[in-house]
Amino acid sequence: MLGASLKLAFDHPNPQSQFAWNSCQIGLLIFPLAPFLGFVAMALAALITWLQEYRTIIRRPINRGFALFTLFLVITSGFATNKTDAFLGLFNLVPYFFVFAGLNTLIQTIAQLRHLAWILVIGAVPVIIMGFGQLFLAWALKLQFLWIVLDWAIAPGGEPPGRMAALFMHANLLAAYLAIVFTVGLGLLLEQWQSRKKKNSQLYFLTLTVIASFSALILTNSRNGWAIAITACLAYALYQGWRILVGSVVAVVTTILLAAFAPSPIAQIFRRVVPAFFWARLNDEMYPDRPVALMRKTQWEFAWSLAQQHPFTGWGLRSFSALYKANMHIDLGHPHNLFLMLSAETGFPTTLVFCGLLAWILIAGIQFLRQSNYLPKTDKLIFFSYLLVFGQWILFNTVDVTLFDFRVNTLSWLFLSAICGVVFHSYQNHKLSANEK
Repeated sequence: MLGASLKLAFDHPNPQSQFAWNSCQIGLLIFPLAPFLGFVAMALAALITWLQEYRTIIRRPINRGFALFTLFLVITSGFATNKTDAFLGLFNLVPYFFVFAGLNTLIQTIAQLRHLAWILVIGAVPVIIMGFGQLFLAWALKLQFLWIVLDWAIAPGGEPPGRMAALFMHANLLAAYLAIVFTVGLGLLLEQWQSRKKKNSQLYFLTLTVIASFSALILTNSRNGWAIAITACLAYALYQGWRILVGSVVAVVTTILLAAFAPSPIAQIFRRVVPAFFWARLNDEMYPDRPVALMRKTQWEFAWSLAQQHPFTGWGLRSFSALYKANMHIDLGHPHNLFLMLSAETGFPTTLVFCGLLAWILIAGIQFLRQSNYLPKTDKLIFFSYLLVFGQWILFNTVDVTLFDFRVNTLSWLFLSAICGVVFHSYQNHKLSANEK
């Protein structure tokens, strides 16, 4: 199915790294269904790379930046109100920095990015099937083996009820996962259409998967997921220069927004063509009796007030939930904004370091895409897909927090690793070529 061109990506450019690369591929393939085993395989790939390329890893500025960020996190945990919770909270971040540093050395080429994208799309198929079974066939499953080695839980009718969640704890987390799958799948599909060597099996598979992931994304009833899917379509259309498609997407989005938020006489006109499933979800008429404490605005204001009270060290990682419950008398895991959460829990300096590192990666990736004139158009499209997923991750985390979901968090760091790896490897090759001249 993958075609002869993709077989080349099974081989790593450095033969010594072949075992680590195989481990990374296998880990990603099994990750959606067995996240613990998948993560162990990818962490093993990172560990082997650390042992083989230690000097290269510690010399990279981005890795040193995350080492500095780790130091800031440890210091702020020492000032936390609840130090035990704060130091336990480090495990949601620090292990991923280790994996990130290893994988951004292991992943070096666009061919590897394309191969990982294929694996991600293929691995998502059973998750999507489970999601449809959950909603339309009332599938229910509770399977646990050795605690976390294999842990499948499917709630019949969705979680919350009526919203597709598949194996994920909440529909919003499935939406974050599906947004990644939809974006890279659409990128691969566009690449196949542009390629002169079109293979019907690949086109059919990608077309069905993209449609299925988009449909599942709608059924998660996640406003964040909807916005990201629309953003992906617009971004690809703009990148390809398809002005008619851009206009069509903008017209559809405008119609839905008018149906949701326009004054009543105008809104009623557009509601004749826009299903209530969309406009009532956007303006919260679908859930009119939600407590004020569950509104994002309330959570954001509370997180901001916490950050202002302890601006330099914060209250400590994992502190928001307890503080919010004490004040609002309701259980809430996070404030639905990663950057406000970090500001409240670790202080402004630490949060600025983190934002600076993300900006560094994004700017370096954009510069690479713009300046790499030697890259074929299809290679640029795949790299653009990865940058798009990164941008979507930032957007999603301004209205939610994916840090606490093992699957989405791991995939996010894998994408950051891939972008950095290709940029650094290209820079090194360019520098060597310049020196030879």
